[in-house]
Amino acid sequence: MATMVSRSLAARLDAINEFDRAPVSSDRLQGSGNFIGIYAGEHVAGTEFVIGPLFVAHGVTAGDLLGGLLVGNLLAVLSWAFVCAPIAVRTRLNLYWKLRRIAGPYLLVVYNLVNALMFCFLAGAMISVAATAVGIPFNISMPGLSDLYPTSAGWVVTVLVIGCAVTLLAILGFEKIARFSKVAAPWLLLVFVACALTVLPQLGVTSVSDLREVADTKIWTGAPMEGRIRFTFWHVTFFAWFANMAMHIGMADMTLLRYARRWQYGFASAFGMYLGHFIAWIASGILVALALQEGSEVAPGPIAYMGAGAAGLLAVVLAGWTTANPTIYRAGLAIQTITPNWSRWKVTLAVGLVTSVAALFPALMMRLLDFVALYGLLLMPMGAVIFADFWLCPRLGLHQDFAERTGRLFSWPAGLTWLLTLGLCLGLNRWMDVEIFFLGLPGWFIATLLYLGFAVLQQRRAAAG
Repeated sequence: MATMVSRSLAARLDAINEFDRAPVSSDRLQGSGNFIGIYAGEHVAGTEFVIGPLFVAHGVTAGDLLGGLLVGNLLAVLSWAFVCAPIAVRTRLNLYWKLRRIAGPYLLVVYNLVNALMFCFLAGAMISVAATAVGIPFNISMPGLSDLYPTSAGWVVTVLVIGCAVTLLAILGFEKIARFSKVAAPWLLLVFVACALTVLPQLGVTSVSDLREVADTKIWTGAPMEGRIRFTFWHVTFFAWFANMAMHIGMADMTLLRYARRWQYGFASAFGMYLGHFIAWIASGILVALALQEGSEVAPGPIAYMGAGAAGLLAVVLAGWTTANPTIYRAGLAIQTITPNWSRWKVTLAVGLVTSVAALFPALMMRLLDFVALYGLLLMPMGAVIFADFWLCPRLGLHQDFAERTGRLFSWPAGLTWLLTLGLCLGLNRWMDVEIFFLGLPGWFIATLLYLGFAVLQQRRAAAG
């Protein structure tokens, strides 16, 4: 009996069609509400309970924070709308299958392994965020800003249980993830705002006129914590723009936006950027300022509990969940593309297990700013390759999808572009002291130009016989 139930469940999971290797069919296209929900749910989320406090730790001023977030988030929205969404809607392919046509299956294996590993680490950080809330009622010791390894057996158990729950929802596919995000996102935003408003009086805000002085002297003071660089307007702008570099100019969100009826749905990312990466970052910064003032723990769970009690704890759990779900979904598709004999749900399950193990290490959560910048930089060059191949190659008289067209298993123009771009970015960082937050913009243009130059050379040689 148990065997029959197991086979029936496996058959039902196998039947979930997420168009792993084919364009999305017209009957499965989604309306704008799903994209508003999924972007709001993903970005009014667990990362916000970490990134907002890290801005405080890096000593940004209030003026630089507000200005940088306004400009940087606008640039991110425009990147989703004008770079990623049009290609996603025209091809209806996920990033991985589109890249396979351009780069060939051998290079795709390497890229997808790196891609999936980075997404596992990001989702793992979000599971860690949720665990900081679940652990409070059970009096589990929370990791601090300097902790690298698991702090207790209770922490390990909590992380693994949450990881299993998140993975199960990711297995159910895009529509279920979007539905969950639509329900959770509005409530999460209200909790973020409520937490911040609740603790403002304890920081000395008794009227609107006090806000600016308290913001400058107690929250975003311009004085970084020991061991951290001071952030300026430009740090905030470029971080807000490129915090999700892998998703927009790196093209990872082709995997989501291929379901959009129109490319304009890329503007739905504004609901994530300005509700999450603006309001929620500011709100969580206020929370951590009070925690530092009172000498309390600064992990996401404790600061949310300080602001909104049990509702704050629940918000942290759901916020970690709404970010980890689509991230594990993307990672599962990345591995699925290079494991043709595995069902998608089995791949997603395996990815979820790796993610849960990564989540055991709080260093992922506590060094999130640096990690987000690094993983975006690693994946960005292939996004530039897709952009150049789709839009610019035809205008230069070159063929698109040259590897598929000619049966090549490995595209040396794409591979060399990836390696040289990363090498040049490393050089800018090491020898010209360009910080990692600023490397994405020159790196994208470098990758675009390199790929076009190599593609011209390759196709001219092929034409000459």
